Amino acid sequence: MAIQRRTFLGLSTAAALGAGGYLLGGGNALADPATTQQQHAVGVRRYDWERDGRPCTTFVYYPATGDAGGDPVEDAPVADGAFPVYNFTHGYGASPQGSEFIIRPLAAAGFIVPGPHFEYNFDDVYSGDMSMDVSEIITQTLALNEADDPLAGHIDDTPGVGVSGHSLGGMTTHGLLTAWPDERVTSANPQSCVDMGDPSDSVSAKVLFVHGDQDPTTEYSSARQAYEEMSAPKAFLTFEGGNHTSFWSDDRFPNTVVDWALWGLYDDTEAKDRLEEDAAGDDTNWEFVEE
Repeated sequence: MAIQRRTFLGLSTAAALGAGGYLLGGGNALADPATTQQQHAVGVRRYDWERDGRPCTTFVYYPATGDAGGDPVEDAPVADGAFPVYNFTHGYGASPQGSEFIIRPLAAAGFIVPGPHFEYNFDDVYSGDMSMDVSEIITQTLALNEADDPLAGHIDDTPGVGVSGHSLGGMTTHGLLTAWPDERVTSANPQSCVDMGDPSDSVSAKVLFVHGDQDPTTEYSSARQAYEEMSAPKAFLTFEGGNHTSFWSDDRFPNTVVDWALWGLYDDTEAKDRLEEDAAGDDTNWEFVEE
């Protein structure tokens, strides 16, 4: 199945899944860039939010106390410091737990990562409901900073927020930059997405696209169109010969995404300088326009 801009070709779920298995799949100071180079343990808490009656169940991953490495620990104590928010939205048939290969590195690097668990309807993505759901989830996550919650005082929104997602989640992410803009977004990472519309003048974000150029599900050419329409700073990491999900097991993928996030929300110029090396390889193409 090929998904094109604002067009969904109606195939069965079994056909849509394809070979990849998943379709579209306060009192604390903000940690400085040097601190972000350390790795944190990761905790996770569940929140049962909603928007206008739409379920927005979210697993919020965060830097936790304890030794780095290992699986996320439910309700673990929060690490010292205040951390920016970087949402990740999974694709069709997937889940936050099935996306920990990218969520956990972000949380370990010093981000609070809301991971919504959506029961997708394709129309919800094209209508903007999923993008608006993510905006509400960001609002609810930021509100925890002033709530009776263990994350209170550990969230910093001064650098804005980040959004990331794969496939349908990538389209949801791109929607927050275009047709259903969220002005709080200052860093974004649509993965295996298609073009969801013209960039909004109300959003100013550093945007990193990741895509396999042999993706049979979300057309590479549509993601390229979305990239060309974006203003700098922007980047595109192409996995040459890659399909819809093949880059998930490649360390260059999380390394590049995490350093993009560190640059975007921590203004970590050392992370920016690592990007080309992060992405390098005989089967990748790295494009970066800084200004």
